[in-house]
Amino acid sequence: MADQRVLITGSAGIVGTLMRPRLRKPGRVLRLLDLAEQAPAEAGEAVEIVTGSVTDREAMAAACAGADALIHLGGHSRENTWEATLDVNINGTHTVLEAAREAGIKRVILASSNHAVGFRRNADAGAAGLPADSSPRPDTYYGVSKAAIESLGSLYASRFAMDVIVIRIGSCFETPLPLGPRGLTTWLSPDDGARLFEACLNAPSPGYRLVWGVSDNTRRVYSLTEAEALGYKSLDNAEVYADQLADKPAPTGAAAEFVGGPFCTAPLGQFNPL
Repeated sequence: MADQRVLITGSAGIVGTLMRPRLRKPGRVLRLLDLAEQAPAEAGEAVEIVTGSVTDREAMAAACAGADALIHLGGHSRENTWEATLDVNINGTHTVLEAAREAGIKRVILASSNHAVGFRRNADAGAAGLPADSSPRPDTYYGVSKAAIESLGSLYASRFAMDVIVIRIGSCFETPLPLGPRGLTTWLSPDDGARLFEACLNAPSPGYRLVWGVSDNTRRVYSLTEAEALGYKSLDNAEVYADQLADKPAPTGAAAEFVGGPFCTAPLGQFNPL
């Protein structure tokens, strides 16, 4: 039986780097695409390193050839100029989806963000959490690009009978500590991230789905119902880091009120490390 080949764009980024060792398994080849330099394959590691941009049609066509599934992480992961955001995040995702369609890839996973709904209020989440398919209320140009990615995914799923799962990721780091107290709400542990990607890769005929990408955190305001319907089961909880953040100031104002946190007041079009 042939190996499953999974193309991952943006594989040199934070999430891609965390997923690389966690998505390795017998019978699977990871094809890793990024413009940035990547570590070469380790002994026994079934990976294919590809240097290329998600905005390059020829590079994406070549990268998609022979792939069975696509995890699209590529793009700017923070606020940037409108021109850069449009070129890489929106037009780039269109280029990726077109290449996937032409190559016959039927399973696509797109990385969206909580910032697609950043101006929704945490208080409106309710007991079950904010539904994963809540309509967009972006907080930045970056958030707008993620909302556009979600719509492109829906279009390709409906038009071309592709299974497209969009993950609205909270924040995926080794620990929630880089985000301070906000991370206790938004964290997706790397191990849970791998569990979620595996569920998305293996769920039978999901069609188009929107799910939240977070761990089962005590303080989460996001519904896990939709992700669990695909087979996801979170085993981690950011609360284990709460003591280490006890002396950090809690969010206030808009950063506390809205899902997007500090992105809701950050300057539009200016890169920021929030």
